[in-house]
Amino acid sequence: MAFRAGPARAANVRRVDFGTHWQVYVTMPFIAALIGYVTKRVAIEMMFRPLEFVGRKPFGWQGVLPANAERMAATATEMLTTNLVDPKEIFARLDPAQVAKEIEEPLLRVVEDVTREVMETYQPRLWEVLPNSAQQLLLKRVQAEAPKAITKIMREIADNIEDVLDLKHMVVTNLVRDKALLNRLIRDISRPEMRFIARSGIGFGFALGCVQLVVWALTKSPVVLPLFGLGIGWLTDWLALKMIFLPREPRRFFGLYTWQGVFQKRRDQVAADYGDMIAREIITIPNLLEAVLRGPKSDRLFALITREVQKTIDAQASVVKPFVAMAVGTKKFQEMKQTAAAKAAERVPETIRHAEDYAVNALDVRNTIVERMRKLSALEFEQLLRPAFRQDEWKLIAVGAVIGGLVGELQVLALLG
Repeated sequence: MAFRAGPARAANVRRVDFGTHWQVYVTMPFIAALIGYVTKRVAIEMMFRPLEFVGRKPFGWQGVLPANAERMAATATEMLTTNLVDPKEIFARLDPAQVAKEIEEPLLRVVEDVTREVMETYQPRLWEVLPNSAQQLLLKRVQAEAPKAITKIMREIADNIEDVLDLKHMVVTNLVRDKALLNRLIRDISRPEMRFIARSGIGFGFALGCVQLVVWALTKSPVVLPLFGLGIGWLTDWLALKMIFLPREPRRFFGLYTWQGVFQKRRDQVAADYGDMIAREIITIPNLLEAVLRGPKSDRLFALITREVQKTIDAQASVVKPFVAMAVGTKKFQEMKQTAAAKAAERVPETIRHAEDYAVNALDVRNTIVERMRKLSALEFEQLLRPAFRQDEWKLIAVGAVIGGLVGELQVLALLG
């Protein structure tokens, strides 16, 4: 009888407690669902914000991606340049003659401007003293040869693009310099995954909250709620992150449903979004020009331009060379050629931009990336996004666990208060 009375009395106590605190019991699964959702939202925001460190070291925080901008950029660039974009291949698509044709009008203006500037700098009155026919003949001859020189320069650049363009350096530099761009690169292509992480916390949290309710009702232990809160925060964060990438191929579970990592399942859409963003904001004509003209290999390009400009001047200046050499001397004439080459090189960016529309269509960076991304293996494709999570995901999971534990402690205070 005593044995029977014990359980009966315990059950009665639990019924009374439930009647007294029914609101707390009923809300437990919903609070657990809220913990699941909030911890996910916090984890997501902590990945991207703030862009710069806030606080005083060692106490403070900077978004995981911005804090590791150089490493993240290097990883993204390695994927881009190893598997998706071959600079030599895409630059071979440019037709040098077509480039020269696209920029012909501004090029002719540059030739005239540079010729007049150089002459007026070195011998202000010499240009006016020269017969008008000699002036016009020189200008026309140099202008006639300028497109040929540009065609030759473009052909040499396309054939030896690695000598004048460091694509890895260009991409890394742009992503590290613009942390907001790095954030967008990852966030924009993973927006559905981020939503999945946040929403999954609701379902996972609610399910664990139901278990929490039963355990609390049976034990009334003050440590149950904080421990479950901590567990909900940790487990749901960990599980959501795994479900983004795994399994890599569709897999059937318990014979009831099929699951494939959310990111893997969206391969076609991710490829389109990634290709759009790379072509629109990273491998752009202005960025390529800046990399070629100011990057670590820019001296090679200027040497190439200088050589071709000087050859053109030598080939076409026979009409006025005697006048100029007599007026300024042979040494000064060589300096004039150097100055003309330097000024021509300075005007290259604004001149080449007239061929931007043609170059964008010819290089076809966007479609190249999309096509090759769709051919990546599942593991290679995963590396597009996975590095953004892997190294510091434990921090995000730990924060979720701490928040869950604190909420659980507040629940205990509410029950015992």
